[in-house]
Amino acid sequence: MAVYTVSQVSFHIKESLESDSLLMDLWIVGEVSGLRKSSAGHTYFGLKDRESLLRCVMFKGQRGADLLAEGDSVSAHGKITFYTRGGTTDFMVDLAMPEGVGELALELERLKQKLAAEGLFETSRKRELPRFPKKVGVVTSPTGAVFHDIQNVLSRRYPLAELVLSPTVVQGPDAAPKIAAALELLDREGNCDVIIIGRGGGSMEDLWPFNEEVVARAIYASKTPVVSAVGHETDETISDYVADVRAPTPSAAAELVVPDSAVLRRNLDMAATALYRVLMDSNSRHRSELTAIARRMELSMPATSDLRRRVDDIGRIVQSATSRLVRERQVQVDGLNLRLRALDPVATLGRGFSIVHLPGTGQVVTGVKQVTDGDALEITVSDGSLAATAGNAVPSSGTNGGSQTSQKAEPKPRTPKAKAKPVSDQLGEMPRLL
Repeated sequence: MAVYTVSQVSFHIKESLESDSLLMDLWIVGEVSGLRKSSAGHTYFGLKDRESLLRCVMFKGQRGADLLAEGDSVSAHGKITFYTRGGTTDFMVDLAMPEGVGELALELERLKQKLAAEGLFETSRKRELPRFPKKVGVVTSPTGAVFHDIQNVLSRRYPLAELVLSPTVVQGPDAAPKIAAALELLDREGNCDVIIIGRGGGSMEDLWPFNEEVVARAIYASKTPVVSAVGHETDETISDYVADVRAPTPSAAAELVVPDSAVLRRNLDMAATALYRVLMDSNSRHRSELTAIARRMELSMPATSDLRRRVDDIGRIVQSATSRLVRERQVQVDGLNLRLRALDPVATLGRGFSIVHLPGTGQVVTGVKQVTDGDALEITVSDGSLAATAGNAVPSSGTNGGSQTSQKAEPKPRTPKAKAKPVSDQLGEMPRLL
């Protein structure tokens, strides 16, 4: 016969209990007995009836723990577990409500706990609504007053927004999947900036489709921000918890998703007025600064009248000096002209001098050694030239700078005398003397 340890038996009991699907999802009704709270915030109590007692544990943060009171009858939801260290079988309660609450309320609380544990209610995932939506989608009944109320609000507050309806039934046993399908279609193909999902007021049974898990998950999966507007302000559904924003009524939802055009106009007018004041103040300030700068520039500039007088004085001095310099240069030019005229060959010839040169070469004869007896000569005087023939050379008793010619008593035959040429033509054929 096999022998087992206490731990083996304890773990076998634990596995057996926790593998039973019935024991993992229980609703139990009983009277609270032995209620106490630990310093850690956990709640310990027992549920009993006339014949039995079941030990219960509610960890800190579970819903309904603050509603428990000694001797009260409650409905509790949870699972059966076996605590191996203490050897006790406990009912782990995750939800407790006073007895007498309806089945729908209990189911609602159970689903809230489930979805909250999955993070569908997390505020960190909720998105802000667009400030100026171009297209607003609505998931509701086409025949109810909700859609018409939303239409009226949008046309009054912000007629620029386009309104798109995704029609669906909002009440009855088949409403929940149809609501989810209408929302998914609008999110996928509606190209909306925001979606309103809701209906008018009613009983808990009338609003129940918006408590269904399929609707909650459709809202959670929507890529477009969703506003839940189900019932009246006092009504509360799971759709309100999952949606990005909860509105107390459908009309209030319409006011939340669009701005008020009258307020926008007023804000624009105020902004324009403020901007005008800023521009005028800036213009006035800059004009004052420019005036101050111009004044400083005017004060820092020298007196133009004094400068004009100085310019006039300098002009007169320059004009006087220029005139004096021109006169001095004129005197110098006149002196040079007189000197040049004294050296002019034509003027020298006019005083009785002549120039003798060789006709063939044009060489000026400056000495008797340059010619021989019988050489042809040409003598230039002031009014022309004469042809001559060299005779016996007689050296001058003076300097060697000049020459004289004499003719024989019987000259040799020679060529006829050429016609005298003007002195200017003769001088042009002579080498320059200066």
